[in-house]
Order: sequence, then structure tokens, then C-alpha cells
Amino acid sequence: MFPRYGVPDTADTAWMLVAFALVLLMTPALGLFYGGMVRSKSVLNMMMMCLTAIPIVWVIWVVIGYSLAFGTDHDGLIGSLDSFPGLQHTFGGDAAHPGEIPLVGTIPAILFVAFQAGFAMVTVALIAGAVADRMRFVSWIVFAAIWSVVVYIPIAHWVFSAPGLTAEHGGWIVSHLKAIDFAGGTAVEINSGASALVLALLLGRRRGWPKDPMRPHNLPFVMLGSGLLWFGWFGFNAGSALAADGSAALIAVNTLGSGAAAMVAWLVVEQVRHGRPTSFGAASGVVAGLVAITPACSAVTPIGALAVGAVAGAVSSFAIELKLRWRYDDSLDVVGVHFVGGVVGMLMIGMVASSSAPAGVDGLFYGGGVDQLWRQLVAVIAVLAYAAVVTGVIGVAMKFTMGLRADRQHEIDGIDDAQHAESAYDFHPTGR
Repeated sequence: MFPRYGVPDTADTAWMLVAFALVLLMTPALGLFYGGMVRSKSVLNMMMMCLTAIPIVWVIWVVIGYSLAFGTDHDGLIGSLDSFPGLQHTFGGDAAHPGEIPLVGTIPAILFVAFQAGFAMVTVALIAGAVADRMRFVSWIVFAAIWSVVVYIPIAHWVFSAPGLTAEHGGWIVSHLKAIDFAGGTAVEINSGASALVLALLLGRRRGWPKDPMRPHNLPFVMLGSGLLWFGWFGFNAGSALAADGSAALIAVNTLGSGAAAMVAWLVVEQVRHGRPTSFGAASGVVAGLVAITPACSAVTPIGALAVGAVAGAVSSFAIELKLRWRYDDSLDVVGVHFVGGVVGMLMIGMVASSSAPAGVDGLFYGGGVDQLWRQLVAVIAVLAYAAVVTGVIGVAMKFTMGLRADRQHEIDGIDDAQHAESAYDFHPTGR
């Protein structure tokens, strides 16, 4: 019977309060990371697109989102609206359970609600990077709200609604397919990356791209944002253990190792190919490694985490250039880093997973054959297909009703001034 009632473990609860705060930090950190990448006339708009993901998702999450994602399972596809409407049955006690509260594992259920909401928030915000400089802000708000309900929430149920933890029967990917995705390689990274690509294609290229230079306007913002993301990612990954235990410790170490290895790999590729390692490459490499270790952090050893990070950093450094060859304008490399990194992480589980890690599965290189690899591949394809198709339907419907793209002159003058009547930097102080 869910939710279960009991007395929470104080150590686990204390750690999860910290992890929740770290995950929540990731959305404004992403705003800094993305904000530094765009031109100075678009930085406020980009930060606003990221930051507004927090209230949009939270309101939906409270009213229906959590119930649909983690309520009573229906055929492995979606939860039930009547399980936790308005977050009922996730806090407080009742007469039948004196002195007890609803729990998920050993922590208060309401804390798990907030922790999982942070995942939904940052996933929505990730998509903004592909449509920088050219999407109407009002259209973004509407898109983010619809997308979080019809795309993110079902996939979150497939991946995160674990049987025996939040429901009697869980989502089909975690409970039937038995693919391993510990903290969101599919639900967060592949989901946002595939959706970002579709939305960018529907919007079309930025005016002047790729002929005009559109360099990052503030690389210190990019570096600071990547550092804060790395910091928050410890809550994202290790917090998903839902306990202050040895599994969380190993996962934290793997998160550190993969980010470090990916940065090194990206810089090596830059040095070999272009003769100079860059700060932009270092920041992007870290994020690529963190993306890749997200699904794999409970399945690999510390050596395996280095391998995951190294592959992700090298592959993503090449992948971001595909947009120039294939002529799609993914403004801030959401596809090249998040989609590609998520695919790398998911498939590397099938190759370098070790049964000595908490997930308890051996990959191909550890004598496990291809059994886990095909499961990982099916999960990747399913999430990619669902996210792309449904995002396309949403995007087309909006394009031919309220419209998606900002006016031509607004793009030329700058989205900040046109959409928000503000500028990030006042270079013309007013005299008396």
C-alpha cells in the first residue's frame, strides 16, 4: 500500500534536504551557463527562460504532476491522477498511523516530491539552450507548461517510478525492460536533447547563422555556471540513492571522476585538432561527463566512471560540430552535449557496468554479454522517439496558432529589449 507510513530516518532525511537544495541550484546554474554562451543582447532572456522553469514546473507538479509521475501505475505508462492530487497523502499523519508520516524509502514523501520536482525543472530549462535568440517568451512559457505534462511526466514515470518504492508496479522501462537509468540519462538528458532538436528545427535558424559570429559574450559566466552545475550534480546523482549510505558515496565519487575525465578528454581533442585548449571546452567537457555518468553512476566502478567520462568528453567535442555540417541551429549545443552524452552514458552501462557496483549488473567488458546492452538501447530509442514525436506535435500546433518565433526586428535588435524591455549591461549612463 502506497504511501507507506512510518518514522523517517534522520540521517537520510538530512542528506536529502541537502540534495534537494543542490538539485534546485542546478536550474539557476544552468541559466548562468547558458547566459554566458549567448550574445549580450540575449542574456537576460536566456536566464529568464531557465529560471521560469522553476515556477512553471512546481505549480504543475503540485496540482497533477507528481500524481501522474508517481501515482498508481497504469500498464507501466502513466500514474494515476487520483493518487496524490494537490500532493494529498504525501505529508502529515492520520488516525490510523499515530506519530507516523508518509515515507518514500526512509525519507518523508513530501521531500521526495520536492527532490523529483527539481529534476523536472532542470529538464525543461535544458531545452531553452537550443532556441536561444529567437523564441517568443510567452510562447516559451506555454510550451514549457504543455511539454512538462505530456512529455516529461510520462517518461519520468517510465524511468523513475520504481516498483516497491513509490508504487506496487512501476514504469515499464524500470520494471519490465529493466534498463538501468539511475538518475535520468533518458528522462532528463535524451528527453531534453531530442525535444530541443525538434523545437530548434521548427523555429529555424537564427538570423545570420552560421555566417555571422555568435560567440559567447561572457566566458566567466560559462565557467561559473559549469562549476555550480558540477556542485549541484552531486545532489542530482548521489541524492538519487535516497539515503546517506555507501551507495551514495560511490555515486558521488563516480560523478566527480566522470566530470574530470570528460574535461581532460575534451581539452586533449581541442589541443590535437585546433592547437589550443579553451575555457569553453573545459566547461562543456565537464557537463558532457556529468551528463553521461547520470544514468551510469550506480552501475560502474570508479575506473568505469573515468571511461564513461573520457568517451563522453571526446565524442561530444566532435558532436557539437555536426550542426555545422547538417545545418541545424542548436544554439547552445543541447544536442551535442546532452543528447549525445546521455546516449553515451546509457550505452556505456551495457559495456562497463560491474556487478561490484550497487546496480549489481555486469556489462559486456565484465563478462555480462549483450543482455544489458540491448535493454539500454531499447530505452534510448523509446524515449528518443516519444520525445521527438510529441514535441513535434506540440511545436507544430503552437507554430500555427499563437506562433513560436519572435519578430524579425526583435531578433536583430535583441531579445532582451524586445521581450523584456531591459538590457543586461548599461553602457550609456544617463546624465542629469
